Amino acid sequence: MKRLTAFLIAAAVLTCSVSASAVPEEPSVAVISESLLSAEVASAAALQVGPELPARSAVLMEQTTGKLLFAKNEREPLPPASITKVMSLLLVMEAIDRGSLTLQSEVCCSDHAASMGGSQIWLEPGEIMTVDELLKAAAIASANDATVALAEAVAGSETAFVELMNQRAAQLGMEDTTFKNAVGLDEEGHLTSARDIAIMSAELLKYPLITQYSTVWMSDLRGGETQLVNTNRLIRTYEGATGLKTGTTSGAGKCLTATATRQGLSLVAVVLGCESSDDRFAVGRALLDHGFANYTCFVPQLPEEGLTSVEVKRGVERRVQPACTPGSGFVVEKNLVDAITQRVELQQELEAPVEQGQIIGRVVVEANGTQLGEYPVTAATAVERMTWSRALGLLWRQLCSMN
Repeated sequence: MKRLTAFLIAAAVLTCSVSASAVPEEPSVAVISESLLSAEVASAAALQVGPELPARSAVLMEQTTGKLLFAKNEREPLPPASITKVMSLLLVMEAIDRGSLTLQSEVCCSDHAASMGGSQIWLEPGEIMTVDELLKAAAIASANDATVALAEAVAGSETAFVELMNQRAAQLGMEDTTFKNAVGLDEEGHLTSARDIAIMSAELLKYPLITQYSTVWMSDLRGGETQLVNTNRLIRTYEGATGLKTGTTSGAGKCLTATATRQGLSLVAVVLGCESSDDRFAVGRALLDHGFANYTCFVPQLPEEGLTSVEVKRGVERRVQPACTPGSGFVVEKNLVDAITQRVELQQELEAPVEQGQIIGRVVVEANGTQLGEYPVTAATAVERMTWSRALGLLWRQLCSMN
């Protein structure tokens, strides 16, 4: 009966061109009209990225390096609503990665998971779904019952899962965070910050699998009986969007963590405590626009000068060649790219033994006298320490070659 009710409500909601998610966390637009998109773009363009943004807290962070490009009250602990599910989804991704779950694993819904309120797909106690199906429900439609079912599959109970959430938060350096539940329902002490949300969002996106769910606009479950519509409309309207999660409760207001990638630059925008959904999406769009307009990912070429061999004392070889790679690059303001220089700093001499890969210096990346970052210089090969036996062996081989 519940399932039939869910179907009838979903059908009615679709007819009205709003979210087809069962008891949605908030209304979302199933069909994005041109007028709505134009209004959203205009609202974002009118915003100045600064302290006056209509959000209680906000952050713009580069995903790969963790560099903050903008921050407003970024360390203020606030209720995160369903953005909590970013951590829940991260723990599920990690469970899949280590093999304790697969996408085909079947999960039996408990009485507790079925009892969750708010956004849900009306799971029945004893109903079985795969991890793949539950991930669709949690990531696309923010379903609380599906999220708790996944939590129980990972840890045995929601309580044990929340302990894992807090442990993982501590490992990631999320110093402003305490989770009390797996889904984001308002609860005393259930708090995090915009900075911490950006950190866990970037960590979740290290698993490419998540974007197979977070970038889906509409889907379905139960053979089409249950319709799902993403609560994050930016994935439909913003170029390069990769996700990630919305959140709404009376205590948290309207919240969003929005992610996107363009031309090698990946950004995470977090918005907490907005008064309206339109404000939330406008601020998220404005932050992403600001990042893509003003920053780029600069991957330097290896320096042409300065990478000379380094003397090795008491080694079987007198010198060792340096090796280095800039890695993923540096996030810099676009107007600084032409002013970027590199300075090589190497140790003057080394003491054997020298291990291959041992750090023997660094390359400092600068622009107009300001350090943008650095990357290590390492020993290209190992150099063993000279001993009497090795010295006699080398001398013997030289004498033999002369004969």
